[in-house]
Amino acid sequence: MPRPTKQSPERGNARTRLLEAARDVIRAKGFAATSVDDLCRAADVTKGAFFHHFESKGALGVAAAEFWTQEVTPFFAAAPYHQPADALDRILTYVAFRKAIIAGDLAEFTCLVGTLAQEAHASAPEIRDACGRSIFGHAATLEADIEQARRDRGITTAGWSAESLARHTQAVLQGGFVLAKAGNDPALARESLDHLDRYIRLLFNVVEERAP
Repeated sequence: MPRPTKQSPERGNARTRLLEAARDVIRAKGFAATSVDDLCRAADVTKGAFFHHFESKGALGVAAAEFWTQEVTPFFAAAPYHQPADALDRILTYVAFRKAIIAGDLAEFTCLVGTLAQEAHASAPEIRDACGRSIFGHAATLEADIEQARRDRGITTAGWSAESLARHTQAVLQGGFVLAKAGNDPALARESLDHLDRYIRLLFNVVEERAP
């Protein structure tokens, strides 16, 4: 997902500041290691203000996942990968775009909802479900282009669907983020995107070199 938006100079209201803090601090430290005190310090609010807006850290986790979705949806809607006329070129340009925004510190490009889902899938199903809505919702935005590319190339019975390939793109992205964290090296995530590009070309029987 995109690098975090810096907190606004006006600092916003306390709830927004806490959500911005959650977006940034959880990506840097993880959900379990992030305390309410950490969030209050980062947001420059009192603990009383925290509990005025969120009844628990878990409630903050759900709200943070939803806040993340609200931030990244317009970011991707305006991204340049929508511009190519050919549907397959749009898919390959999406992969190239995701690779291009893997830059900077790990906490600047890794995915908040992916981090939350890994930590909270068993202990906090309400957070898991909010993360699932975000990840699967983003995957769904790719389905129309994938289906159009299938029709354009006469791929009707290949043992896979537009929905399954859209989900696979997210599996590669999230796995790449995990590898980047494990190796402390963003290049490991970019490498995964290179392989995804090759895989998609093979699925669509592309033998010539295409440059998104």
